[in-house]
Amino acid sequence: MRLGVIAAAAAALLASVQTPALAQAQAAVPAPASSAADWRTVAPENLLVIDTPKGRILVEVTAVAAPAHAERIRTLANQGFYDGLKFHRVIPDFMAQTGDPQGTGEGGSELPDLKAEFSFRRGRDAGFAVVPSAGQGVRGLVGVLPVETQPDAQMMITADFKVEAHGLFCPGVLGMARAGAPDTANSQFFLMMGERDQLNGAYTAFGRVVSGLDVVKKLNKGSDAEDGKVANPDIMTRVRMASALPEGERPTVRVMDARSPAFAERIAATRTARGGSFSICDVQPVAEVVGG
Repeated sequence: MRLGVIAAAAAALLASVQTPALAQAQAAVPAPASSAADWRTVAPENLLVIDTPKGRILVEVTAVAAPAHAERIRTLANQGFYDGLKFHRVIPDFMAQTGDPQGTGEGGSELPDLKAEFSFRRGRDAGFAVVPSAGQGVRGLVGVLPVETQPDAQMMITADFKVEAHGLFCPGVLGMARAGAPDTANSQFFLMMGERDQLNGAYTAFGRVVSGLDVVKKLNKGSDAEDGKVANPDIMTRVRMASALPEGERPTVRVMDARSPAFAERIAATRTARGGSFSICDVQPVAEVVGG
């Protein structure tokens, strides 16, 4: 079975980080002054464009965190595999799951299952930006993906000059669904709406919503009693990597670089607003979308 993610009983016990207090705190964070140097443009081959009747969802795929999963998403999206498929499992304040041609949570593509990429080796070239006091261990961002990792100093005693890192399942994070065994991910993926520490290091995280998280939250939802099964599911009308879209239909997305002074200013303001409850999941991407 490919129901994936976690049991509904456990999900029902967990509270979302998107509380009214957090929403108010995020709204209170001023937009930082920035320059062109504070921004980077998302590569079209890493920009997943998901169109739904309720709006467009744009996801930056973080290939360095899970290269095989990134390639699988690119392949299936550009084949049109995902067009018309349902968000068959949507649990409020948790996640929205899709990518099953059967619409039941038990199907997949004809491609072989993927080996787990729950963690990855991070080098200095990964562009890691540490976020101090963001939770236990060393936490920060690789691109827009929140991660927990070993410190850079550890690189000096490793053979490949890299350290272990794994993605953290914060709101907006893209994860790959699987069955009970680790190496069973295939085509189904999910988009987080809340924070779930139980998934960290146990599922493959390899991207994050940079625009359209509000669309994800508007999707028709199921009930915990039925493991999130949706009676009247929304569909994905078209799913492509931006690089595969005609030039006139291709959105351009730029995100504030996590290593930039402007983003550091935003993190500091968010930390002040959140106080002692501040965590890495409070650090959301700042993005601008043009065209498409």
